[in-house]
Amino acid sequence: MTQENFKRGDANRGKLRVFFGFAAGVGKTYSMLLEAHELVLLGKDVVVGYIEPHDRPETNALLKGLKQAPLKHYQYKDLTLKEPDIDYLIQTAPDVVLIDELAHSNAEGSRNRKRYQDIEELLQAGIDVFTTVNVQHIESLNDIVSEVTGIEVKETVPDTFFQQATLRVIDVEPDELIERLEQGKIYADENAKRALQNFFIPQKLDQLRGLAIQRASDHINRVRGKTSGMQNKLLAVVSDNYPRMAEKCIRWTARLAQGLGAEWIVIQIRHQSDSISELPLAEKLGAEVVTIEEEDSFETVVEYAKLAGITDIIMGKNLRTPWYYKLFSEEWEDRLLKRLDDTELHLIPYKEKRSVFWEIPKKIIEGGGKDFGVAIVGVILATLVTEFMQYLHVGDQNLMLVYIFFVLLVARLTSGYFWSGLSSILSVLSFNWFFVEPLYSLTVYKQGYPITLVIMFVVALMISNLMVRLKKQADSAKEKEHQMEILYELNKQYVVADNQQQIFEITATYLARWLKRGVAIYDELGRLQHASGEKNHLLANSDESAVAFWSAKNQKEAGNGTDTLIGAKGFYLPIVASGQTLAVLGILRNASLPLENNQLNYLKLILTQLAVVLEQAQLKNQKEQIELENEREKVRSNLLRAVSHDLRTPLTAISGIAETLKENGSDLQTGTRQKLLQDIQEESQWLIRMVENLLSITRINMDTMAVKKNAEPLEEVVEAVYQHVQKVYPAEKLVVDLPADLIFIEVDPILMEQALFNLVENAFRHGTPKQPVDLKVYQAEGNTVFEIENSGEIPLSQFQKIQNNLTTEAEVPVDSKNGLGIGLSIVKTIVHAHGGRLALDNQNNKTIVKIYLPD
Repeated sequence: MTQENFKRGDANRGKLRVFFGFAAGVGKTYSMLLEAHELVLLGKDVVVGYIEPHDRPETNALLKGLKQAPLKHYQYKDLTLKEPDIDYLIQTAPDVVLIDELAHSNAEGSRNRKRYQDIEELLQAGIDVFTTVNVQHIESLNDIVSEVTGIEVKETVPDTFFQQATLRVIDVEPDELIERLEQGKIYADENAKRALQNFFIPQKLDQLRGLAIQRASDHINRVRGKTSGMQNKLLAVVSDNYPRMAEKCIRWTARLAQGLGAEWIVIQIRHQSDSISELPLAEKLGAEVVTIEEEDSFETVVEYAKLAGITDIIMGKNLRTPWYYKLFSEEWEDRLLKRLDDTELHLIPYKEKRSVFWEIPKKIIEGGGKDFGVAIVGVILATLVTEFMQYLHVGDQNLMLVYIFFVLLVARLTSGYFWSGLSSILSVLSFNWFFVEPLYSLTVYKQGYPITLVIMFVVALMISNLMVRLKKQADSAKEKEHQMEILYELNKQYVVADNQQQIFEITATYLARWLKRGVAIYDELGRLQHASGEKNHLLANSDESAVAFWSAKNQKEAGNGTDTLIGAKGFYLPIVASGQTLAVLGILRNASLPLENNQLNYLKLILTQLAVVLEQAQLKNQKEQIELENEREKVRSNLLRAVSHDLRTPLTAISGIAETLKENGSDLQTGTRQKLLQDIQEESQWLIRMVENLLSITRINMDTMAVKKNAEPLEEVVEAVYQHVQKVYPAEKLVVDLPADLIFIEVDPILMEQALFNLVENAFRHGTPKQPVDLKVYQAEGNTVFEIENSGEIPLSQFQKIQNNLTTEAEVPVDSKNGLGIGLSIVKTIVHAHGGRLALDNQNNKTIVKIYLPD
């Protein structure tokens, strides 16, 4: 991969054509090669990236005359596997690439696990791709194909991959297909015989054919917008207790959404704290996934459906639900119909029995010896305390309360329902064994005690379950509060960040503390910007940067834990805003440092916020660049306007005097000739000083409108101005007033000397003749102030024209001989480049010009 091939946006995305069939041998590859030959005749650059070697003579004959790209070779055990070379294809960038078998799983060691991910890279690079696939490899149809054929297909392609594709259905009659198989045109003899027995059965082929035609029809209608489903919004409600039902509901909803062209959402009800909180299948099929807790899940679903405008709800109907469940609670579907009478409800039947026996050893293993010890010790302590209370004759009616209290403690100190339930059972047995006659026996003779023990057991279970539920809610609330605190702190830090680099540093530092691992942030070209946390050096190398660049280029997750570049040490998430990759977040991830699904969900929330902040920072930079460009344009406009007038006057005078001397030089008196020569000298000196002004402006960085400043003694800057004035205007008087203390100012001394000289020169030219000019320097309100005062009033209107950079046609031209001209324009530019400001005031027939420079 090279940065030159880095393309973004749908405008540059290649087009995908899928040759779609219902079974192997219908002619997908043959038709694809035929169309490729037609494109070659039209002058297109067509390259064969990979064709599956089925050893079919008719297909192989069509490969002749087509350019074939070299293949990559991978060693797997004793086999040599061949895969298309995606990097070569991107580098050569042909018009069309042919790649067979879309659903194929790549060889181990390939960049991507699936071939459709390779094709996605080609499309992102702007290359058109032709490919082939059968209907049984469409993810949303996986369960239907399994029911039809009795075979569960492992290699599937998500439906979202086909959203922008063009489907060309390749169709033959099933009888003709079986005839081809019997003739050996599809598989070798041994494979053909097995296929005839298991798959190539007329009834199965008819069903697959109908399924393929229906899917193609739904795709065409959706692409052309012929469906009215844009107003539909689907919601699938699934439970983590029934994973098979969840998959069935998700695929059914995906098929319905595909046919209607509708948006769809999946809500997963999480019953177990350690359950999967993310549904990869739903995300692969293009759904938005929302996870909610079991408590108050019904109300949450109802309110969500109302707020989101859901038109159809899809959920499973368990046909194995025990009849007695209905005695204690109303069915979900009946409750939904009562609350959402305008929403259609679709029930998907399934038979899946939840087994709890495997969960018990799992809970024991997960809880470990600590929880087991707490449960046993709790029962033992309850027994000892009860024995002591019985010795004190506290009363038999209070003894069982001690056990209930310790059951409550066990529920508080352990994790899950299992240990509190176990302590409830052991508490009832211990109470019966030690304190109910006959002692040291589980037999109960005393009247009323069996009911008492049952009530004790029920109360202990209810209280312990309530405690566990409250504990779970408290832990969940604590976790969410902690996450919100992190988000709040991040936002506070983002507000005060001055630039993008600070934003990167803040994010990496906070995430490294939260995840307790190395975190790195890269720019959109894969260059490391900042790394933080433990072992962050593992993310700071060229290999990891290449993975980050791939993630930025393709705007997809990559690295450890994904299907792409799985050998990386980090997990990489692109930060995208408005279709543009702004940065990439890398997180150290391995078997000892896994990322839980709730952490991933929270990370995506943070990345959404980070994308907004980075986009705002980018817009801010663009605004600053525009302001700088405007400032540069103002300077250019001001200089050009002033130069056009300032050059005209002295050059006209010099030209006129030279012409006079040429034509009448011999007739002129000596005094007159000397006067004309003196005028030429003065005008030439004026031009020299103007050129010095123009040269001074070149010291200002026109890209940033800033100057290179140094700490300079104030006396040296003013002394240089004074000497320059005495040299140019020996007959004029300049009075200087400086502070008594030694003061250093941050300036470019040459530029500041030029600015002060221009102001003094303006004061001499436009003030009262033969009157002194005062140059006073002092400090006030955090500024160093240069004050130039002369007798007489300089026209304020001309000063304002210079300050406002007026360039309208109605403006009266200002030249250097009679007005303020380029001298004051240069002063304004120099002062602004130093971060200062310029002011003028007329009072008592005096003009005061002030320069304010920040200390």
